[in-house]
Amino acid sequence: MRVRPSEKVRSLRRWAGSRFPFSALALDKGPVDLRLVGQTLLRAALIGAVAGLFGAAFFWLTEHAQHLVLERGTGYRPLRAAGEVLASTSHAEQHLYRPWLLAVVPALGALISGLLTSGVPETRGGGTDAMIEAFHHRAGRLSPRSIWRKAAASIATLASGGAGGREGPTMFIGGALGGVIADLMRTSARERRLLLVAGAAAGISAVFRTPLGAALLAVEVLYRDGFESDALVPSILASVVSYSVVISIFGETTLFGQLPRFPFIPAHLPLYVLLALSVSLLGFVLVQSLSFVRARTAALRVPLWCKPAIGALALGVLCTPLITYMGERIYEPGQGLGLLGGGYGAVQLAITGMYWLPDGFEAVQLLLLLCLGKIVAASLTIGSGGSAGDFAPSLAVGGLFGGAFGRACQILLSDPRIEPGAFALVGMGTLYGGIAHVPLSALVLVCEMAGSYDLLVPLMLTEGIAFVALRNTYLYPAQVPTARDSPAHRDAVLHDVLTSTSVRMLMSQPASHVSFREDTPLDALLAQTSEGGWQDVFPVLDHGGQLVGLITASGVFGVAQQRDLCGWLLATDVMIPPVSLTPEDHLRHATELMVDSGLRELPVIDDTGRVIGFLDEADIARSYVDAAARSNQ
Repeated sequence: MRVRPSEKVRSLRRWAGSRFPFSALALDKGPVDLRLVGQTLLRAALIGAVAGLFGAAFFWLTEHAQHLVLERGTGYRPLRAAGEVLASTSHAEQHLYRPWLLAVVPALGALISGLLTSGVPETRGGGTDAMIEAFHHRAGRLSPRSIWRKAAASIATLASGGAGGREGPTMFIGGALGGVIADLMRTSARERRLLLVAGAAAGISAVFRTPLGAALLAVEVLYRDGFESDALVPSILASVVSYSVVISIFGETTLFGQLPRFPFIPAHLPLYVLLALSVSLLGFVLVQSLSFVRARTAALRVPLWCKPAIGALALGVLCTPLITYMGERIYEPGQGLGLLGGGYGAVQLAITGMYWLPDGFEAVQLLLLLCLGKIVAASLTIGSGGSAGDFAPSLAVGGLFGGAFGRACQILLSDPRIEPGAFALVGMGTLYGGIAHVPLSALVLVCEMAGSYDLLVPLMLTEGIAFVALRNTYLYPAQVPTARDSPAHRDAVLHDVLTSTSVRMLMSQPASHVSFREDTPLDALLAQTSEGGWQDVFPVLDHGGQLVGLITASGVFGVAQQRDLCGWLLATDVMIPPVSLTPEDHLRHATELMVDSGLRELPVIDDTGRVIGFLDEADIARSYVDAAARSNQ
């Protein structure tokens, strides 16, 4: 019998492992697979470093472009979160407010963005949905040219006042970088998908500065009910490296700065339940608003590249009067109040307040007005195809509503223990966790931003309620329900079928079949094999009826071409070693035997070695097709 290469390799590994226990050939035999760990560390660290540098550059360019276009150009004053301020843009210089210019600048930026994304449809919109779609349907590939186009288009959109965030674009860019690095390292399609997810985690971590939450979000956002568990470790490693790169450049700080502690008070749990129900309704409104604008934009009979400009023009025309009015009320001309841009400054307002924020119900009314305005602004920007993320606006909407809810409860219940900032943080995580179906990662993100796990219990409660209430509401249509529904995991369905189905369930037991004795002459073999009909493999039995070998129809006819041999050859001369199954074997073992032996049909024997049936490869294929059809129902 010819020794197969796989057996040679195993023999070589055993020999090397016994003599050189620390050799590369023996690494995968120890309790820790050091070779796999080394590959994972190298690739994840490389992707994290590259994505961290890209994320830092993207953040720096966006902030400076926004300072140049919005602040100096129109006099608009973005409301920033504490961790968003760069040293070079943090000075409080005043610029003449030009409302007429502010009304059209978002459209100009969106027009540039539309031209940049023309011909590369995956770069339109937020970026998260495109990353999810690439994981499931494109083997983890995003076009390399989409990296710079997405970055440039997003900077043009955000610098001109587009009401979106940085996280979606950086998730897209990080994922695309992960796919490019995977191709350079010549990885498999499965590994490329995992590195895409690791890159997405690194992209979020670079601009949001929550390394654990970013890693969890990247593996959770792919499905509506599940995780991509294999990508968790690479995502954590890439996220940590990316975070380290960014804080080495900009310093270590959380998005909302140093927040106070928010102690957990069990008596406030009913209020959190009411908040969760209200936020769930608000999340439904946000998703429907985005869908409405998308549908109306798709119906416009204009070139695709100018549709984001139409949405941005409506954004400028609607928001500029409100910005002007509110600026006059608080004696801050051009104060944006978070309507334009990501809106983290508005969340900061809801959490910690500002010196100009009014007291009492006037503050509640202002926060609710900003909440509704943010829904409209984000829908016009993202729904029309603008290159800006939906992550930040979702958090802003939830945070503003939570802040208003907490202040209203504080006034109505006269309870000084109620902290509006706690309700703002919980509302922020609950809304995004519910509509994006990422309850665990949203919970961790909020705790990392708060700098403590004081809000863990309220978040667990509200995330659970929102997750159930928003089951049929999807922020990301590209999400699939579970791994079984993803084309990336078709092999998992096959594996389940092969390991859970026994040979007994599929083998055929014909009333009769053709078999031979060891001393059967070749002439008789030729005559009987032609009568075999359905058989491809013919058992060779000893005098006790036990299987000792196999004869294939193709082998018999190949020998029959040598006419001078037919007179003296016997079955034992042309048979191959026996390959057989038992009824208790599973289909995976049967498939492996068929592949190794090159046979399309195998005999099934009982405990005594007698042939009791046959298993054909067509039976295995049919069982897989039936199982795949059932899993898609």
